[in-house]
Formats: sequence, structure tokens, C-alpha cells
Amino acid sequence: MPSFVNPEKCDGCKGGEKTACMYICPNDLMVLNPDAMRAYNQEPDQCWECYSCVKICPQGAIEVRHYADLAPLGGYVQPMRGTDSIMWTIKFRNGNMKRFKFPIRTTPEGSIKPYEGKPSPGPEALDNEALFTEVEGGRVTCTPSDFD
Repeated sequence: MPSFVNPEKCDGCKGGEKTACMYICPNDLMVLNPDAMRAYNQEPDQCWECYSCVKICPQGAIEVRHYADLAPLGGYVQPMRGTDSIMWTIKFRNGNMKRFKFPIRTTPEGSIKPYEGKPSPGPEALDNEALFTEVEGGRVTCTPSDFD
């Protein structure tokens, strides 16, 4: 289900040229209405439902309608962003609530070196099904010869 912005809560990130949701949306769907200074999803059909805009919104103005397996039959899910974590609150229609807390990544973007200390693959790796980044014993579903 696509994201939508509650115009009563949205403050357009206090008048900047670009809102937080515009910055974070991987599909460039969020735009700012310059007259109302409110963000909105310009193409809801194309929403990937990645929750990036929901989690980054400082006002909690963006919501995503949820699927039945996540919030069954009229339940409600809302993230609250803190300085070091995101607290997800799920409220079921019978009134029960569940809360989950996850830490926010604190390392600078691009600082993690996932392949540091690992050997670089040579040209012979293209002919080998065991790719150097795969878990040992992992399953490879195709080989380079499948593309010939």
C-alpha cells in the first residue's frame, strides 16, 4: 500500500527546499508543494513501500497502509524515531499493542568496508560457480554458461 502524508502534521521540514522524505525516497516520489509547504506522494502507484520516508519524517506525518500479515484487520503501525533507535508500535484492533526497538546505524555512510581482508576475485572466478562473496555451501542457481 502506498505512503501518504497527513497534511495536518507535515510542516514541509520547516521551509527548506528539500524535505527529509524527498531526500530519502529511492523512487523520487515525494515532492514539496511550494504553495502549501507540505510534502506529498506524487505517484502513489509507484511506491515501493520501503518505509524510508515513514522512518525519517521528524513530524511522524507519513503513514503506509499495512498488509494483513503485518497489522491484521485494521491494525495500526507507527514508527517513532529517537536519537539512537526507532521504536515500532503495532496496535491491533482488539487494543493489544506490541513494541519493537531497533538501533539506528551510527557509522558514517560509506565507512563500512565489507570486502576488506578478502581476496579479490581473478578472471577465473567467472568460470567457477563458487563466487567469492557467497557463503560456503551456498546455492548458486545459475552459471555463466547459462547466459551463452
